[in-house]
Amino acid sequence: MALGMISFLALCIFCTQVPLGQTGCAEVDSMTEAVAGESFLLGCISCKRREEVPGSAIVDWHYKAAGSEEFIHIFQYEYNNPTILHENFEGRLEWQGTMGTKDVQTGSVFIHNVTYNDTGTYLCTFQRTLHLPLNEEHVVISKEVELTVVEKANPELTAVISEIMMYVLITVLQLWMIGVLIYCYRKIYAENEAREAKKAARSQNKLIELKDPCDGIYLE
Repeated sequence: MALGMISFLALCIFCTQVPLGQTGCAEVDSMTEAVAGESFLLGCISCKRREEVPGSAIVDWHYKAAGSEEFIHIFQYEYNNPTILHENFEGRLEWQGTMGTKDVQTGSVFIHNVTYNDTGTYLCTFQRTLHLPLNEEHVVISKEVELTVVEKANPELTAVISEIMMYVLITVLQLWMIGVLIYCYRKIYAENEAREAKKAARSQNKLIELKDPCDGIYLE
């Protein structure tokens, strides 16, 4: 969970801090598992299809408790004016979306001090107005987040797989290093053996050359 949260936060910071028109927007799904007593980022990103078209957006968050049939309006953001609209979330919601421009593309909010009662469905809605040369176009985009509150964070599958792959890679590298050491040792040993054999052959040849050329010759 921590790995996914860090990735999502990094993306949100990137989207909110880089000037408009100089960033590529990517729609990343929100995390869906919060830990009781901690803070949780409800992620919601809606990218414009044409960056060159100026626009403005109002972001609304609605909440439907588990087992309930109706959504309640809990939060609204309209250019530099974040508003908490329900008493159950008073002082616990914090805007983490696009700042400093009406052209909002990241509508994420933090829930602080998460409780088990926060389990349920969250609906994020962008009411976007595109200011075209001849007229204005109104677009509504909605995204749902099914949130589950747990006592302790569970490791994500991707994090578990990454950790397993790390250990596998370390093991493979260690075996490869052992194999390289054995190969180098054998090669050096073979070269030393060949060098010693050559020295012995040269010594044998020198002994033959130093023998008395008169050996074996007898005068009559």
